[in-house]
Amino acid sequence: MTSDLAQQYSNASEDDRLSRSPHGRLEFLRTQELIRRVLTAPMRVLDVGGGTGVHAEWLANDGHTVHLIDPVPEHVEMAATLPGVTAELGDARQLPAPASGVDAVLLLGPMYHLTESEERTTALNEAVRVLRPGGILIVAAISRYLSALETGTNGRLDDMLTDAVRVVIATGDYDGHVGFVRTHWHTADELRTEIEAAGLLDVEIYGIEGPAWPTLDHAGQHNFPSLVTAALHCARMLEQDPLLINASAHLLAIARTEH
Repeated sequence: MTSDLAQQYSNASEDDRLSRSPHGRLEFLRTQELIRRVLTAPMRVLDVGGGTGVHAEWLANDGHTVHLIDPVPEHVEMAATLPGVTAELGDARQLPAPASGVDAVLLLGPMYHLTESEERTTALNEAVRVLRPGGILIVAAISRYLSALETGTNGRLDDMLTDAVRVVIATGDYDGHVGFVRTHWHTADELRTEIEAAGLLDVEIYGIEGPAWPTLDHAGQHNFPSLVTAALHCARMLEQDPLLINASAHLLAIARTEH
């Protein structure tokens, strides 16, 4: 997995992933908003799979002590230049961190890159190990319905693509049919089940972007300023609606370890 990631991210800029598309900009705003609800007082934050530090940067600016771990050397080099952020190479399945040493762990990328359920379990167990009692775990996942909504909106969904889209909805096994590497995509229920199985408590699942994100992409970057306020209202209103939560492109889980 690590070599595949290094190749993928050497060919595509992770640094601007959350700004180069309208839905990426919406994802960033909503992820920031949801995380800030629970990371209030200054905390020791471990950002696992944090890429070039897109989230680590604003977390440090908010007053948190942020250490980033990522398997891609170029990402670590870039993140280490950010004020208030330290960074090192590492893998979510074997964290180079002591037990009970941090207040919060972010897994905003590993859960979809870890395509086998056993690997995801290992990563979750590692997160629990390094969290203090009562610590906060924040986990992002890709929704199984992303490609259906994206290709159904942009005109790409046809007879040739339908089978692949049905497979990822049914199984979570994404084969790369709309770009990106092979990954695992979740439903909200599956994500909750995996996190609760790791012994975490008070698990809350949120739809990050809400159902308006494909429309933002279709409208284009130039229309983002006029549409984003309504899209944010929609995302907030439906963020935990059981009938529409999976219509978000991404899901965010927030949970706590035992005291």
